[in-house]
Amino acid sequence: MVDGKILIEKLLRYAKNFLHLNARDEIYFRNLLLREFKLDEPCYDAGDLSFIDTLDVPDVLVQDIESYARENSLIEEGMENLYSTYIMGLLSPLPSKVNQTFMQLKSEQGIEKACEYLYDLSVKNNYVQKTAIGKNLKWEYVDGDKYLEITVNLSKPEKDNKEIAKLLTAPKKANYPACFLCKENEGFEGHLKHPARENIRTISLKMGGEDWFVQYSPYAYYNEHMIAISNKHTPMHIASDTVDKILDFVDFFPNYMIGSNAALPIIGGSILNHEHFQGGEHLMPMHKAPLKEIFSCEKYPTVKVGIVDWYNSVIRLESKDRKAVRDFTADIIKSWETFTDEECGIYAKTGETRHNSLSPVARKQGETYLIDIILRNNRTSEEFPDGIFHAHPEYHNIKKEGIGLIEAMGLFILPGRLKKQLYMIAEILCGKVAYDKDALANSENYLYAHRFMIEEMIKEGLSSDIESAEKRVTDRVNITCKNILGNTAVFKADQKGYNGFKRFLSACGIK
Repeated sequence: MVDGKILIEKLLRYAKNFLHLNARDEIYFRNLLLREFKLDEPCYDAGDLSFIDTLDVPDVLVQDIESYARENSLIEEGMENLYSTYIMGLLSPLPSKVNQTFMQLKSEQGIEKACEYLYDLSVKNNYVQKTAIGKNLKWEYVDGDKYLEITVNLSKPEKDNKEIAKLLTAPKKANYPACFLCKENEGFEGHLKHPARENIRTISLKMGGEDWFVQYSPYAYYNEHMIAISNKHTPMHIASDTVDKILDFVDFFPNYMIGSNAALPIIGGSILNHEHFQGGEHLMPMHKAPLKEIFSCEKYPTVKVGIVDWYNSVIRLESKDRKAVRDFTADIIKSWETFTDEECGIYAKTGETRHNSLSPVARKQGETYLIDIILRNNRTSEEFPDGIFHAHPEYHNIKKEGIGLIEAMGLFILPGRLKKQLYMIAEILCGKVAYDKDALANSENYLYAHRFMIEEMIKEGLSSDIESAEKRVTDRVNITCKNILGNTAVFKADQKGYNGFKRFLSACGIK
C-alpha cells in the first residue's frame, strides 16, 4: 500500500528539484495534493527522501500515484495514466511561465539553453516518455558511404483487453479537441480515446506570419524530436508559404532541422488534417549524404543546387541568401505540381486527383540555409495498389505502413511486432525450431507474413547458432529498408531515372 502523505512529500521535493516549484508555493501545493488524495493532514516526518534528488525520470513517483489512486478508489481501473498525468501537470509551471522562461533563456543564454530547459521539463514531468523510448531497438546499417538508422518501435503502449472493453461501452465524447495536435490539447484531461495532456508545455512563435507553437514528441524517434504545429486546425499542404514557415523555424531554432511531410495520402505521414512539421536536434542520414552532381540556375546564381547521393530523389539547395533559397524552393514546388514524365511512370494527375507532392526539409549551417527537397508521388496501379512509389509487396512483411518524412530521410520506424517475429525467424534459421512450410502457410500463424522470406533464407542454408542467425535476419531487414527507399524514388538509380531527373531539373531552369 502506498502512503499518500509520504507520497505528497516526495512529489513536492521532486517538484522543487526538477519542476521549478518555488519554495514559497510549497504549502499551497501541499494543500492541493491533500485535497486530491482525500487526506485531511500532511505527513510530519517523511523520513529520508534524498533519493528523490538523483532521479532522472519520475517513473517511481508516477507508479506510486497510480497505485495510490487505484488503492483508494480515486479513479476507475484503466484510468491510472490519466490521473498521474493530471498530477504531474498540476506540479508543472503554467504554460505562460514556461514561455516566459524559455524566451528569457533564449535571449540571455542562447537557444540551446532554452531548448535544454523545455526538453528537461518535458522529461521530468513525464510528458516525454524517456523510459519507454529507451526500450526501442536501434541500430545502424552502413552501406558504403551512406547509412540508415533503424528502430523497432516498442515505446507506444498498446491497449490491454480491459481498456478495449471500456472503449466499446464508453459514452461518445464531444469532438474536442479536434485532433491530437490541436492547441486545445494543452491541459486537456483526456479520456480512453484521447491521451491526457495536462503535463504538455508548448512554446508559441510566429511562422510565415501565422501563430504556431512547438512541443516535443512524447514518443520521440530521435534526440529532441520536436513538432511544430499550426494554431489553426487546417489540413496539410505544400506551397510557397510552407517554405516561409520552415525558414522562420530554423532562424528561430538554428540548432534544429525541420521538415514537412508530403501532403497526400500514402506519402504524407499519419496526420494530414492538421498542418504540422517534424524537427529536432538530430541530423538524419540523408543530411549527411553528399551531393552526387552539382548544377546551376541562372535565375538564382547565389544558390548552389545539386542532386543528393541518396536512395530516393532529393534536390539540395544551399545559400546564405534566404530570399533566393525561398524563391527557388517555391519555384521547384510549383514545377513539380504539374510535372509528368511517362517514361519514369510519373503522372502529376489522373483526372482531378493530384499525385505529385514533396517534402522540403530545412536546416542551417552557420549563416548558410540548406533545403533538401524530397520528390514524392502517390499514384497506385493494379500491380501496386498500395502505391507505385511505396514499399513494394515483397517488403510488406517488414514495413507496409506509409513511408513518411522521417523514413524518407533514412530513419526507419519498424512495427513493434518485429522484435518477437525476427527472433522466432532466427530460431528457425539455426534449427532451434523446426521449419514447417505448411504451418507457416496458415494465415493464423504468427509468422505468416514472413513465410516467403523464411523459405528463401532456408534455401540459403541453416546458420550454426542463434547469434549468426540473428545477424542474417538483421542483414535482411537492412537490405529491405534500403530497397524500400529505392521503391519510393520517383527517379530510379539507373540511366532512365537519371535522364528523367535531368528533364525535371531542366523544367525548373536548372542546368
